Amino acid sequence: MLIFESVSALQQHLQENSNKSIGFVPTMGALHKGHLSLIDASQQKCELTVCSIFVNPTQFNKQEDLEKYPRNIEQDLKLLEQKKCDVVFLPTVEEMYDNYTFQEFDFGSLGNVMEGEHRPGHFNGVANVIQRFFEIINPTYAFFGEKDFQQLAIVKALVKQISSPTKIIGCPILREETGLAMSSRNERLNSSDRNEAQLIYKLLSDVKQKYLTCSVADMKNYFAENLTKTKKFELEYFDIADGNTLQPIADWSQSNYCVAFTAVNVGNVRLIDNITIFN
Repeated sequence: MLIFESVSALQQHLQENSNKSIGFVPTMGALHKGHLSLIDASQQKCELTVCSIFVNPTQFNKQEDLEKYPRNIEQDLKLLEQKKCDVVFLPTVEEMYDNYTFQEFDFGSLGNVMEGEHRPGHFNGVANVIQRFFEIINPTYAFFGEKDFQQLAIVKALVKQISSPTKIIGCPILREETGLAMSSRNERLNSSDRNEAQLIYKLLSDVKQKYLTCSVADMKNYFAENLTKTKKFELEYFDIADGNTLQPIADWSQSNYCVAFTAVNVGNVRLIDNITIFN
């Protein structure tokens, strides 16, 4: 496994391997099995796998959230070594954005709902860092987890906007035994909160099972009422939307690809999750 901290050294290595297909897995570290499943997917599809570890400050709209984001680089590198990842890119903020001009992207209705509504500027930060990574690495494929469903949709839209040749691959959510979606932020949960957070997936699963006999409004009320019975939970949003447009629906007949999305604050830790109701 080779580790690069500079853009020039990484690009030189990639140039020396320009005959190989490149799979790219962008991460912000605090790696877990979900991230490692993306490495697996890349290794199955590509000849060379590059994983980045970079906590991107431009996608945080709260300074406190950036400062508290879990970091464990030594453990991350051990996990990637065990996975036989080919290349790890560890840039500083200065190295990453040297001579880069930030852009204002417009993703229209895709970026105005859910995470876009509750985290102003977040997706513009995501789009800029992904564009910058693609400039540096020029991957054949890039792999993203479906837990960040809206982010995946934004990245696919970005690729079209910037006419990137990189193909975007979405990979399934990995869950803990309780059903809690694997996330770096889970590290910030105490044991009690982590145990109680399994309620999020249980309620999402209930919605998937009950939708045939209930209205969209009924399901939204059911989720909110049952979640907030636990005083530690603060519901930021729960939306039922079309999986392609991400626009909320009021009736099941309005979509043939329906996904439920939520963001929940458990104590001071913000968790997101989703489940496909039907497709």
